[in-house]
Amino acid sequence: MSSGPRHRRRNGTRIWRSYGPRHLNKLSENELLDLRFCDLRVQIEGTPLEERIDELYHELEAKGIGFRPHCWLSDEWFAADGVPGIAIPFYLAHPRLIRLERKQMLEVEGGTESWCMRILRHEAGHTIENAYRLRHLRSWRQTFGAASQPYPQYYSPKPYSRSFVLHLDSWYAQSHPVEDFAETFAVWLKPKSRWRSQYQGWPALKKLEYVDLLMQEISQEKPKVTSRERVDSVATLRTTLREHYEKKRYHYGLDHPNFYDHDLRRLFSDAREHVRSPSAAAFLRRLRPSLRREVARWTGEYQYTINEVLDGMIQRCRELKLRLHRPVDEVERDALVLVTVQTMNYLHEGRHRVAL
Repeated sequence: MSSGPRHRRRNGTRIWRSYGPRHLNKLSENELLDLRFCDLRVQIEGTPLEERIDELYHELEAKGIGFRPHCWLSDEWFAADGVPGIAIPFYLAHPRLIRLERKQMLEVEGGTESWCMRILRHEAGHTIENAYRLRHLRSWRQTFGAASQPYPQYYSPKPYSRSFVLHLDSWYAQSHPVEDFAETFAVWLKPKSRWRSQYQGWPALKKLEYVDLLMQEISQEKPKVTSRERVDSVATLRTTLREHYEKKRYHYGLDHPNFYDHDLRRLFSDAREHVRSPSAAAFLRRLRPSLRREVARWTGEYQYTINEVLDGMIQRCRELKLRLHRPVDEVERDALVLVTVQTMNYLHEGRHRVAL
């Protein structure tokens, strides 16, 4: 999630009480997908989002920060350059839209209270940086780097680096200096955060100490940017949900060729003596939900991307006519390892996508 180009961030599920426009509950999935954003008529007021935003304001107040970012609904999580406010994805404003998001993308980013608060703290870091134009401070640039660096389409994280805090998944602080600041701010802002002891001995501790001092300094200052602009609010978007999800799924899909054959032949068999054994394709399809969840938990990658990895494997198993030839529990274990390895290859070989 960024304050540069619009970026997106990330696990869980929550049962919400009934709220929001009732007309959405009466629509079929196809009818819902054909709606434009501006026709959804959703709002933050009266939803659990309102409570989350109030909680964020209380956290800022507890840290002595008087600034309050404004919030609005859009198509994704983001903070736009020069605007000290937070765009929140439309689907969090209605249970029907939450269900649609889960079906289309296999997960709901920010769908639990804790997950939502992690993202809000991150985005609040962007709004503070925008409101006080912190990127122009020499000390800020010396600590985090130049905000003028272009956002990469992909980045190669170093999972064991201690120069960055750990907050959102996928080592997101490593993607850009502006994200490094937002992630550091989020760790600092979290109530009861023990960042001094947690990051003792890490180079990242100096960044946290810098943020701590910087926030004390600006707490007595008025924001330099006070715009209340709502960039790409749902009321202004004419795109249909169908078009939105087609673009989103394409972005988080895979764009490299199949290269699973060697590993799949080690995991399964195409020998004639196993022709009556269960097919490898059916086996992986059955395991798909659990594999997807486990690999997402360990890698921080989007479940949609992992699902694409699995789709490629299942297709190759079908084309190679592979079948089980070992005990099921062994194959389940090895399949988990294989999918994890392939996902990590995707992450570390310069192929980890920066969010939308």
